[in-house]
Amino acid sequence: MELRVERDSDVDNWKEVILIYNSALKQISTKLEILNDEFQHVHRYNPIEHIKFRIKTSESIVKKLKKNGYESTIENMVKYVNDIAGIRVICSFTSDIYEIADMISHQSDIKIISVKDYITAPKLSGYKSYHMLVTVPVYLSDRIVDTKVEIQIRTVAMDFWASLEHKIHYKFEGNAPVNIKDELIECAKMVSELDARMLLLNEKVQSLSQEDDCDER
Repeated sequence: MELRVERDSDVDNWKEVILIYNSALKQISTKLEILNDEFQHVHRYNPIEHIKFRIKTSESIVKKLKKNGYESTIENMVKYVNDIAGIRVICSFTSDIYEIADMISHQSDIKIISVKDYITAPKLSGYKSYHMLVTVPVYLSDRIVDTKVEIQIRTVAMDFWASLEHKIHYKFEGNAPVNIKDELIECAKMVSELDARMLLLNEKVQSLSQEDDCDER
């Protein structure tokens, strides 16, 4: 199951498209690393734990195109599949999620296409994450290509839950037994509670640290 790349020109186009998406991922990854370093310099704190990125496989692209009733061509792939290039930003606390999203939105060459806040409005499954669909300019030798990248921002706990949910979804092809779905929802509630308690604990620690700094002056 592959995208249709029958002619030599199609193969060249496919390779160029993948090169462009990879370049877009590199640009946004570098931007995030710089912002994280700056945040450390100014606030002595890193909001980003780590960053993951990937290019969607051709098989997954074809499945998504067929699901939405589109022919499997490179043109349709670029036009209709928004998450070919994906980057996941993992942070410690829920407050970091919005801090990172705000920093991204203030980058002058990044255009925000859409935002889906599954933190304040989780999916029925219990899934929580903050999604941003953006475009970033990729500078080639003969032109500039505004390239779509999906950015997902979530806490370590949210990522742990989402990873297991993803495995279960593919294990049962989207039809997991009811008892497993119910257990996942309960685990999602526990993750939310853990994130809230960890955030509160961190705020208490920060408050005590500030008091100690004042006492030393």
